[in-house]
Amino acid sequence: MENNCIEEGRVRAYIANVEEALSSISSKSIGKEVEKVVELAKSYLFDAKYYLDKGDLSTALACIAYAEGLLDALNHMGLVGIKWKPLTQLLKRPKVLVAGAFEILHPGHIYLLKKAWELGEVYVVVARDKNFKRFKRRDPVIPEEQRKKIVESVKYVSHAVLGDEEDIYKPIEEISPDIVLLGPDQHVDPEELRKELERRGVRGVRVDKLSERVGDKLYSVSGIIDRIVEKYCRD
Repeated sequence: MENNCIEEGRVRAYIANVEEALSSISSKSIGKEVEKVVELAKSYLFDAKYYLDKGDLSTALACIAYAEGLLDALNHMGLVGIKWKPLTQLLKRPKVLVAGAFEILHPGHIYLLKKAWELGEVYVVVARDKNFKRFKRRDPVIPEEQRKKIVESVKYVSHAVLGDEEDIYKPIEEISPDIVLLGPDQHVDPEELRKELERRGVRGVRVDKLSERVGDKLYSVSGIIDRIVEKYCRD
């Protein structure tokens, strides 16, 4: 069963906070008894990361809560000096932008959106019908508003917007992402895209591209359409 994205984000935030707190504690400035408690907190941190990796969010959360509690007790007693970050700051994730037609949603799309979510909060730009027809030289099977509605219902997606009919870069400018993630089939050069965004004042954007496609022929819209034609449109 897939994990709830928000819960996993919270666990990762708590882990990051404890890791930063531990890194601020100098072993030279604490006594042996305090050091034992710090080592115990490190052990709980290790367990939290282990269970998170295994997908057991409840146990991971319990472990990191123990670690945080131990360090917080030392902090209140004045034995260490930790400045905890506010949770709102910890939960703020990078903006990750994905763009595409998303004509018929398939597992390849879900893989791309999940990879984007692993990097941060996902913003999706859905291609307009006019641009779809211009680039693919045919009308889309599913109209733009329906494609947008389907994409924004995917749990990895935080925001979905329609693209601009005249300027495909305009939504990227408006969203101002930290990261742009390209699919393996998108014929866009990452470096050229980064330079164009920089020219438009959107600076410091990281542009990544998935190296290869996953799955079989049905992990693509053209493959799905070909299969439908093959099975149901024979004379």
